[in-house]
Amino acid sequence: MASSFLPTPFAHHYEIAPEYAKSVVYFSCEFAIDQSFKVYSGGLGFLAGSHMRSAADLRQNLCGIGILWTYGYYNQARGEDRELAVQFRRKEYAFLQDTGIRFTVPVHGHPVWVKAMFLAGDIFNTVPMFFLTTDIEENDSLSRAITHRLYDHDHLRRVAQYIILGAGGARLLDELGVDPEVWHLNEAHGLSAAFHLYEKHLSLDEVKKRLVFTTHTPEEAGNEKHPLSLLSDFSFFGSVSEAEVRQITGIEGDEFNHSLAALRLARIANGVSKLHGEVARHMWERFPNICEITHVTNAQNKKYWVDHGLEHARVRGDAEELVHRKRELKERLFRVVADQTGKLFKPKVLTIVWARRFADYKRPDLIARDVRLFRELLQNNDHPVQIIWAGKPYPFDYAAIDTFNHLIRLTKDYPNATVLVGYELELSRLLKNGSDVWLNNPVVTREASGTSGMSAAMNASINLSTYDGWICEFARDGENAFIIPPADASLTPGDRDRHDLLGFYQLMHKKILPAYYDHPEEWNRMVLAGMNDVVPYFDADRMADEYYKKIYA
Repeated sequence: MASSFLPTPFAHHYEIAPEYAKSVVYFSCEFAIDQSFKVYSGGLGFLAGSHMRSAADLRQNLCGIGILWTYGYYNQARGEDRELAVQFRRKEYAFLQDTGIRFTVPVHGHPVWVKAMFLAGDIFNTVPMFFLTTDIEENDSLSRAITHRLYDHDHLRRVAQYIILGAGGARLLDELGVDPEVWHLNEAHGLSAAFHLYEKHLSLDEVKKRLVFTTHTPEEAGNEKHPLSLLSDFSFFGSVSEAEVRQITGIEGDEFNHSLAALRLARIANGVSKLHGEVARHMWERFPNICEITHVTNAQNKKYWVDHGLEHARVRGDAEELVHRKRELKERLFRVVADQTGKLFKPKVLTIVWARRFADYKRPDLIARDVRLFRELLQNNDHPVQIIWAGKPYPFDYAAIDTFNHLIRLTKDYPNATVLVGYELELSRLLKNGSDVWLNNPVVTREASGTSGMSAAMNASINLSTYDGWICEFARDGENAFIIPPADASLTPGDRDRHDLLGFYQLMHKKILPAYYDHPEEWNRMVLAGMNDVVPYFDADRMADEYYKKIYA
C-alpha cells in the first residue's frame, strides 16, 4: 500500500490504494460537503463535494483546499411580502480543527495573515481538506473581509479571494512541507498558485508538469478577466514580473483572461461533459499555445445522494415497492412545501421540479412565459400537475432575483405551483427524492454539464431536458428520459425560446401526462430504466477514477 503524502496529523484516514498513489491537491472556491458546512453556492460546489467523497471511497492520495467563508454564500429567506430576502449570517463550525498554521500572503503589497483550518476525512467521509480564512485578529478589517462572502460582489475583493485560494493554498503546502505531483485547479479561481509554482522552480516546464485545469463554463461571464496591471498591483503574480507573466502566459495587451492563462500554464485541461469538451475546444481554438482540452463528464456521489428505499426497489426491479417509497418521499417534501407556503400538495399528483441556480441562460421561467398554456396545465383536472421551483440567484444578480420574485407572484394564486427558498444540500435532496419529473431547460450548448439531473435520476425522477450537457450522454428519449426537440440554430433567441417552450408543452400533453396517469406500468419502466442507466457511469466513483487515469497520469 502507498502512504499518504500529508504529514501525520493531517494524513488520510485510510490506506492509499496503489493505483491512486500519485499525490494530488485539488483547489476549489466551493465544496458542498454537508448541509451543516455552508461554503458552497451551487453546481460547482456540489460537483466538488461529490469528488471529495468518491476520492475517499476509492482511497485516493488526494486532498482538497478551499476557503472558509465566514458568511457562506448567503442565507436565502423571505421578506415581508414573501419575496426573496438575502441574509448574511456568520457561521461557526465545531468540527473544524485549527492546524496551528498561520502565514502571510501579499495582497496589494500588504501582508495578509491566513489561518488554515482542517476537516478530517472521517468527519463527512471525504479526503483530508484544508480551509483558509483571513477573518482573524491579526488582520485589519479590509483583510478580514476577504474571506467573508463567497463570490463577493466587489471585483477587487474577488481578486484578493483568488490570491488567498491559489497563492495561500500553495503557501499552505509549503508550510506542510509537501509538494504534490499534481495541482488540480477546479475552475481558474486558484490560478495564482501557478505563479507560486513558477517562483519556486523558475521553469514553465515545471509548472506544466504539475498543473491541470478543469473549466466548467462556456459562459463568457464565467471566464473572468482583469487588467493585467491591476493584478500585478494586487500581487496576484507574487514576485513574478509583468514581463515574465506575459512571457509564460502569452497574454498581450492589458486584459488578463484567467481561463486562457490557465490553459497555457496547464499540461492538460478538461471540460465537464463530452459536449462541453467540444464547445470548449471550439471556444478556445483561435488562441495559440493552449494545452490539450479533453473532457471528464461530471458525476455525483451515489452513496451520498441515493435513497436506500428507492435503491432497494431498483435492485429488485420492484415497481410496486418503488411507487410506495416514492409517495412516502413526496409526502416528506410536501410537508416542507406546506410549511413554507401554506399549500397542500398531493402525493398521487405528477410533480415537476425545476431546481438549480437562477441564471438567465438556464431559463427558470421558460414554461411560465406563455401564461395561457401555463394556466391550462395547472388547471388540468383530468391530468393534474404540481410544479415547484427552487434555487439561489446570485445575491447581486438583480435580473435573476426579479425572475425569482416574478415566479413567486405568478404562482401565488395557484394551489399547485410554488417557489421554495433555502435551496441547499438538504432541500436539494428532498426535491430530487420527491419529484416525478426533473425539468432542465437551458439554452443548448450553454450548460456545461448540469449535474442535478443525475442525482434526480438516481432517486426515481425522470429527466425532462433540452439536449445539453450530460444529458447527451445519458438520454434515450422516451425510454429513460424526455428530450425537448432541438431548435434550429438559425432561430432568433425569442423564436428559439418559443420553440423550446412549445416542445415542453407538447411532451407534457402527448407523452408525459398520459404515461403517468394512463399507463403507469410504462412510466415505472422508464423510471427504472433511468435509475439503472445513471449508474455506474454518472456515479462520481467513475469520475474520480477517470481523473487519475486520464488527467493526472
